[in-house]
Amino acid sequence: MYVSESRASTPAAASRTAARGLRPGRRSAVASTVLALGAVSLITDISSEMVTAVLPLYLVTGLGLSPLGFGLLDGVYNGFSALVRLVGGHLADRGGRHKQVAAIGYGLSALCKPLLLAVHTLPLIGAVLAADRTGKGLRTAPRDALISLSSPPQDRGRAFGVHRAMDTTGALFGPLVAFLILRQAADGYDAVFTVSFCVAAVGVLVLLLFVPARTRERATAPATVPAAGSEPVRPSLRASVALLGRRELRGLALCAVALGLATVSDSFVYLLLQRRLGVPDRWFALLPLGTAASFLLLAVPLGRLADRVGRWRVFVGGHLALLLAYGLLLTQLRAGVLPYAVLALHGTFYAATDGVLMAAAAGSVPAALRGGGLALVQTGQAAARFCCSIAFGAAWTAFGDRSALAGATVALLVSVGLSIRLRPAEAV
Repeated sequence: MYVSESRASTPAAASRTAARGLRPGRRSAVASTVLALGAVSLITDISSEMVTAVLPLYLVTGLGLSPLGFGLLDGVYNGFSALVRLVGGHLADRGGRHKQVAAIGYGLSALCKPLLLAVHTLPLIGAVLAADRTGKGLRTAPRDALISLSSPPQDRGRAFGVHRAMDTTGALFGPLVAFLILRQAADGYDAVFTVSFCVAAVGVLVLLLFVPARTRERATAPATVPAAGSEPVRPSLRASVALLGRRELRGLALCAVALGLATVSDSFVYLLLQRRLGVPDRWFALLPLGTAASFLLLAVPLGRLADRVGRWRVFVGGHLALLLAYGLLLTQLRAGVLPYAVLALHGTFYAATDGVLMAAAAGSVPAALRGGGLALVQTGQAAARFCCSIAFGAAWTAFGDRSALAGATVALLVSVGLSIRLRPAEAV
């Protein structure tokens, strides 16, 4: 996607670039594996965001679900993958089958899109969404493991930033495509789900054709040498869980869980904006474009910033941006700058946290357990967000949207304070 150039500011930096076979003053190009995975994510996100953009309106307005019912389904949609991420990471680590496991996950999610055409009750919709999220859970850790293994440690923030920027390009186009289909098609929702399936199938094909089956870890010189008497790490679920014994990884995982418990899902943020501003239903699908545009613009710069100043600092800073977005939603502002500011801060939150957390965690996980180790952190975060969706939907139903958001804001403020106090150490 791009090649970044900078001057080597220290002799150590010059020696690192020389060891990697580069002239001083020039950084390595982003690995082709990262670009191929970025293309897969771009295409897949067009498909998934088409559905995500219309799903809240389809469920709440079209099927008449209550906020609590929607919260349950939204929790399933965003958190069910937590149940299978560790399994997906472990299966990928065994024999280095990262691509194969990722392909199964992408394929399963693609097959779920047309099933939304045939289900219209809460249990069946929940089952389809659970299957879709199972696919996401299977593919996420292997995909991120491939990105980290193909990138030098000091450039992982940049690599994840490039991937997330490409991924978010798809998220930018997805709602736009859904909006155009809803305006043109007689059976708008059915057409959205059908086109979404076709696009997802293309993403699976690109993965199979252009992503290499195996990737060895790229490292800077001098290469790390195993300690004397140490034995090779054998991938297993027990070995993956045992990684929590590492202080730096445990600290990151605890911060991710604490902050995830106070992270209101995207769908609720868009529903809150719609209610505050009176956005017509036909324009609702465009709200995610603001988040995606901000994410796209900031993913690479914030990834590079994380490589320089520390990934944990940028990760916590992203949650401060989310806290400010919550605060704006609680104000009395009705229009004007409010939607633009909230969506820009929402995108900043994702740009500062999504790939940055994985880049930080990768430095604390050996290559042989990379999939399972990253899945540990992802599992805790996804499970926490699952709980938050259910709790927020219940609070909205019982006390109203404003009270529910006020409670989430206080919870996020406490979680940020706790994370600052924990301040986990980082490994390169």
